[in-house]
Amino acid sequence: MNLRFMEKMNRKILALALIATIGTLSAQEDIAEASPVKDSTRATTRIKLDGIAAVVGDYVILESDIDKTLIDLRSQGASTEDITRCGLLGKLMEDRLYAHQAVQDSLLVSDDQVNAQSDRQIQQLSQQIGSIEKMLKYYKKPDIESFRQELFEINKLRMLSEKMQSKIVEEIEVTPEEVRQFFSKIPEDERPVFGSELEIAQIVKQPTAPEEEKQKAIDRLKQIKQDVEENDASFNVKAILYSQDPGSKSKGGFYSMTRETPFVKEFKDVAFSLQEGEISEPFETDFGYHIIYIEKIRGQEVDLRHILLIPEIPQSAIDAAVKELDSIRGQVLDGKYTFAEAALNFSDEKETKFDGGLLRNPINFDSRFELTKMDPTLYNQVRNLKDGEISGPIREDDPRGGAPKFKIMKISNRFDEHKADFAKDYLKIQELALREKQFKAIKEWMDDHIDDTYIHVNTDNRYCNFANDWVKE
Repeated sequence: MNLRFMEKMNRKILALALIATIGTLSAQEDIAEASPVKDSTRATTRIKLDGIAAVVGDYVILESDIDKTLIDLRSQGASTEDITRCGLLGKLMEDRLYAHQAVQDSLLVSDDQVNAQSDRQIQQLSQQIGSIEKMLKYYKKPDIESFRQELFEINKLRMLSEKMQSKIVEEIEVTPEEVRQFFSKIPEDERPVFGSELEIAQIVKQPTAPEEEKQKAIDRLKQIKQDVEENDASFNVKAILYSQDPGSKSKGGFYSMTRETPFVKEFKDVAFSLQEGEISEPFETDFGYHIIYIEKIRGQEVDLRHILLIPEIPQSAIDAAVKELDSIRGQVLDGKYTFAEAALNFSDEKETKFDGGLLRNPINFDSRFELTKMDPTLYNQVRNLKDGEISGPIREDDPRGGAPKFKIMKISNRFDEHKADFAKDYLKIQELALREKQFKAIKEWMDDHIDDTYIHVNTDNRYCNFANDWVKE
C-alpha cells in the first residue's frame, strides 16, 4: 500500500469512525413483509424504509439504518462528500461482523459496562441540549427508557466490535527491519512531509495549602456528613451549594461509574468499599478532599454523589512559588544549572522532572509536538518563545478544578517542515509501518470470516463496489 493511498484511506476512516457511535438499530417487527419498491428505471429506484439492506451473522441491517447514519453524520458536522451509501453499508457490515465473531469467541461485554456508558452519554447529551425533556424531543424519543434501550443496543454492538478488533491486532508488532523495508518501498516523491515541530521542556512548582486549610476542608466535610446522617439533610442540595467539582456540582455531585471508569484510584477505592446509602469519611485525592454518598449499586456499577472541597492556597504560597521559579530561571541563565538539571532538582512534576522536564505528546508519547496539531493552551504558552529562551513564570489553572500550578518553559528543539527522514522521524515511520501491518491483518481476518459467516446482501445493494467481498454467489 503506498502512502498516498494510506493517507486517503485514513481520512475516510476518520469520518466513518463516527458511524460506530451513532449507527442505529431499528425496530424489526415488519421485516418479514418488507420488500424493495422499484420504479421502472434504475435512476428512480426507491427502497422501502424498513427494507433489509443486509444480514451479517445474527445481525440485520435495515435501509433505514443507512439513512439515519448519514443524517447523524451530517448533523454532527462531518463531511460526507466522499462517503457513499455503499461505503456506509460496508462499514455497518464490518461492525456487525466484528460483533458477531466477538460473541462466537466469547469476547463478551457486561450489561453493567454497557449501561454505564449509556448513562454517561445521556448525562452528557442532556447537559449539552439543556434538559432530559429537550434531549428526548430532539431525538424524537417518547421516554427515557426507550432512548436508553436504543443506546444500549448501539453501545453493546460498538463495544463488541472494538473488542474483536483489539484482539486481532493486539499482538502485532513491527521489527526495525520491517520499518526499514516499509520506508524503502515508499517512492521518493510520495514520502510524507511532516510539519514544523517543537520539543518543549518545563519546570513546575505546585503551591500547596497549609495544614490548617486542609483541616478546615476535612472539618467542613465532616459537618456535612453529620448533617445528612443525623438531620436528614439532602446530600444533593449540599453538593449543589458547596462542592467545588465543576463536572458534577450542578448535578448534585452525581456520577455513575464502574471500575473501568477513568477516575483516580483513591476515589474508586473508596466508592467501591461503601454500601448503598453509606457516606464515606473525608479522604484526599490530587483534586482536594471528598466525601462520597452511594445512592445505588447495580452489580458492578454504582450511582454516587460526592462533594469536593479544595483547601484554599494563600497568596503567600503562590508568591513563593513564583519567586522560586524566578530564582531557578536566573540560575539556569547564569549557567549554574542546565535546564534539565534544574528540572531534576527543583520541579514538582514527577512525569517530566526525570526526563529533563521534557513534555511528551499524549497522542503518541513522542517528544515532538507538531505546531498545527498542538493543544491551543500549550501553543499560546510557547508561541512567542525564541530558541533557547526561558519563559517567565506562567500560571496554569486545572480545568478539572484542582489547584493551579506555575511553570517556566523552554523550547529545547525546533524541527522545520521537512520530508520524512528515516533517522530523524523513525517513531513516526514506525507508527505508519505498524498501521499498515495491522491493516493487512484485519483485511486477512475479514476475508477469512466473510467466507465462514452467513452473509446476505439485498439485491438492490449487490451493485456496490465494496472494499470487502460481501456479495456471495
